[in-house]
Amino acid sequence: MQWYSMTPLDVLLLRDAKPFTPGERAWASSIFPPNAHTIAGAISALINTGKSEKYQFQIKGPFFCFDKTLYFPRPLGFVGSSPLVPVDWDENSPLHHVKTNPFQPRPLVTPSWSPQGENEDSTVQETVNYRQYLPYSTVAEYLLTGKIEAENWILQNEGEDQPWTIETRPHNSIQENTRQVKDADGYFVENAIRMLLGWSLAVGIDVEIETPTTIRLGGEGHRVLLHRCDELNEQWQELQDLSQRNFTSGSELGSKAIAYLVTPGVFERKERNKNGKDMSTCQAKPWEWKLASNGVAGGLVSFATDKPLAISCRFRDKNDESKSIPAPQVFAATPGSLYYLNKPEGLYQDNPEKKVNNWRKLGYSELLWINYQL
Repeated sequence: MQWYSMTPLDVLLLRDAKPFTPGERAWASSIFPPNAHTIAGAISALINTGKSEKYQFQIKGPFFCFDKTLYFPRPLGFVGSSPLVPVDWDENSPLHHVKTNPFQPRPLVTPSWSPQGENEDSTVQETVNYRQYLPYSTVAEYLLTGKIEAENWILQNEGEDQPWTIETRPHNSIQENTRQVKDADGYFVENAIRMLLGWSLAVGIDVEIETPTTIRLGGEGHRVLLHRCDELNEQWQELQDLSQRNFTSGSELGSKAIAYLVTPGVFERKERNKNGKDMSTCQAKPWEWKLASNGVAGGLVSFATDKPLAISCRFRDKNDESKSIPAPQVFAATPGSLYYLNKPEGLYQDNPEKKVNNWRKLGYSELLWINYQL
């Protein structure tokens, strides 16, 4: 993998997965950060335009970067700076014997041994600005120790809560030979994304690209500056080594583990409904990870996530690349989701011989593994 920073030279227009027609719906929403399909399309346009044989590449990310440092979405299994654990994992918790639904993921509680949980007042949590994106060094410490110290949650640089701003832009269409707005399709509003100074997107690609160069990203042909950054490659490789070490040791010892999702997780399965039609269903956790509930053997104990992300892409005409049609929407688990398992388990889509491995080639469902430690 070669790692590159992508610095916008202007605002970006990245519409969400909702259909939009001016006049029917006057507000065109925007989604950020861009999904991997958008990044892959921009890279493909750069390296494959005018070529008879298209180069099939893989990507990692996208992530954010600041000052040549990778940033990752905050783990969602924390309240403020206090960690959460499944209630079954903490025998000293006052909630350990509370009656709960045995067929659902186990409730998450603040652990009894956590100093943050004992001393941190809820009113203080509301006034403190916590990082929403954690630097590489903090994530590396998390993988190494299983903990994130309270001071590592506090904002250090502008943008660590949100490295972009939203600019609302109205548009009018004027009737010919008049100064009047058209009655039909005459007015709509869209959101433009402007990244803060010093912030960029970061992406790993298994192809070497001569840089600096520019590529088009999103709507209206807005461009970003692509620049190779070897420091990002070193940081990513260190995280991968720590993650793989944790996965291997946890598998051998059969010990508890936490899987940290750092890119949108696409967990899709095709099922046949009662009418005999095949339908694809997405959920917030991998289908192959069975819940350890009501005495039934299973690896997954609980998970912390947020509302799903809608991903919309298109099917291209094989004979005419200028033509395409909308593909069915896919709903992905939010980056930052945490999965608590009795033992590390790999993903079905990690198998390169399976068709679903295409999601991994696009950078989706990227997991970092943490050994659970008291």
